[in-house]
Amino acid sequence: MTPIYTALAVLVTFIWGVNFTFIAWGLESFPPLMLTALRFFFTAVPLVFFLKPPTFNRTLLIYAIGTFVIQYAFIFTAMHLGASPGLTALLLQIQIFITVLLAYFILGEAVSRMQIIGMLVGVLGLSVIALNLGGDMPVAGFVCILIAAMGWSFGNIASKQASAQATLRAAQQKTNVPVVSSGTVSSNTKENKASALSALALVAWGGLIACVILIPCSLLFETDAWQLATFNEASMRSWLSLGFIVYISTLVGFGLWSHLLSKNTASKVMPFALLIPIFGMTTSVVLTGEVVTWWKILAMILILSGLLLANVKLGLGRRLAYK
Repeated sequence: MTPIYTALAVLVTFIWGVNFTFIAWGLESFPPLMLTALRFFFTAVPLVFFLKPPTFNRTLLIYAIGTFVIQYAFIFTAMHLGASPGLTALLLQIQIFITVLLAYFILGEAVSRMQIIGMLVGVLGLSVIALNLGGDMPVAGFVCILIAAMGWSFGNIASKQASAQATLRAAQQKTNVPVVSSGTVSSNTKENKASALSALALVAWGGLIACVILIPCSLLFETDAWQLATFNEASMRSWLSLGFIVYISTLVGFGLWSHLLSKNTASKVMPFALLIPIFGMTTSVVLTGEVVTWWKILAMILILSGLLLANVKLGLGRRLAYK
């Protein structure tokens, strides 16, 4: 990955790590399904009125349901059940390994030996967490996070496929446009801008699909919450947290993440998500007072080591490409 893509990947993971604390604050005033529905309502509106919708097909539906509905409905529910922000951020990263496996089997993407070693070290870090489940990670919350991780993984693959489909359509259209020899830089700039807008449209319209699914679910399971009093009595911290979750975590975060996946293989992008628990745990300790134990520190060291191993090039450039 180029330095700019690396920097963007780190920025997104920082945003998503901090986001877990904001989720906890938002849940102080809103139940989990309602908070998730509000998140994607404000994500979609008003952007869907200004952004051209992506092609509606099975890929877009899987992306919206996996990344938005399943992932966040179950993350919010897990934290509502008592899972701490830091541990939630740590355990969710099992999605990295699921995504790489799906990319290998579904997309046929190659994986290097160092990436495999890095992933194995990361698994050791996650295993340390799994062996020390306790009061701040109830069993029900643990199960919810596993489901959320699977949803995000399928959403990542769908995002990659949707971006590939959009790139193919753009390339086909480009063959019908006369080439201007002096316009190379301008052409690249336009392509990058189009890619960014396409990623943002994917998030906005995917959010609209999620909203259509989540609002009825919340009305069904959280009927009492849909009262004027819920909104009137919500704290300013919860409202500000919702704003961060919508505009920074969702629009900026997922827009950039989709762009990164469209320009790089999943096996190169996904290891950066291992930074999310580092940022998430640090933020939770500073802002919510979550206790740091020796095994949490060990897990974070292993996870960070796995990330470094998976992304350092040692010149042994042979690839493992199984079909």
